[in-house]
Amino acid sequence: MDTIRKEGPIRRVQVERYVTPLREGGSLPALVDADDGISYVLKFRGAGQGVKALIADFIGGEIARSIGLKVPEMVFAELDEAFGRTEPDEEIQDLLRASEGLNLGVHFLKGAMTFDAVASPVDAYLASKIVWLDGLLTNVDRTVRNTNMLMWNKELWLIDHGASLFFHHSIENWEKAAAKPFAQIKDHVLLSRASELAGVNTDLRNILRPDTIRGIISLIPSDWLLQDRTFSDADSYRDVYAQYLINRLNASEQFVNEAQNARNI
Repeated sequence: MDTIRKEGPIRRVQVERYVTPLREGGSLPALVDADDGISYVLKFRGAGQGVKALIADFIGGEIARSIGLKVPEMVFAELDEAFGRTEPDEEIQDLLRASEGLNLGVHFLKGAMTFDAVASPVDAYLASKIVWLDGLLTNVDRTVRNTNMLMWNKELWLIDHGASLFFHHSIENWEKAAAKPFAQIKDHVLLSRASELAGVNTDLRNILRPDTIRGIISLIPSDWLLQDRTFSDADSYRDVYAQYLINRLNASEQFVNEAQNARNI
């Protein structure tokens, strides 16, 4: 089965079996089997930062894919009301109850290994692309302690962008947030190898177009967006997410300069 999503709508699956929890941080993702015969890492709407983590993970992954980086296929995974009633762990059962409805599934890469920057060197151009992506997304979670990258079939795969787009926790201030550089890039695991940021910035601004961003944002389920109460309709949220990213894209020199300055410290 191909792990890379094809063009078109996001597939929807029904979760059929809870296999095992993946106790990473406080979010308690789980390995599950779905009705398409595929195993997924399921990100729960009822965990941690709720649907905002799912929104950030989805946007980040699809933007990464659009600029040519490898990201496992993501699907919208339906969790039935009756699912998990026999689960003996009360914490997990509570999580399943809080996550009824649409969640985010990420194709499980069986046998993948956590990326090790020493054991698996990354070339300067690829490192620069990933640093650029995380500057655009304001992703604080690609550090030495937690790279959120996997080696699978001798290739580098990006996962878990749920800590990106921190602006949406105070979404009414989106315009001000979009104009800020990204100081946390100094902690990026690949920053020391990202020596081609200027060239990558030129290349990726030609690849990632505003229409591409709007297309990705249009795929976000309205139900996820409307868990926030700032705006009354889903399209208002879509407009904010899209314009936030377009503004950052148009001013990408800001976060590129921030990364270049951090490399020189």
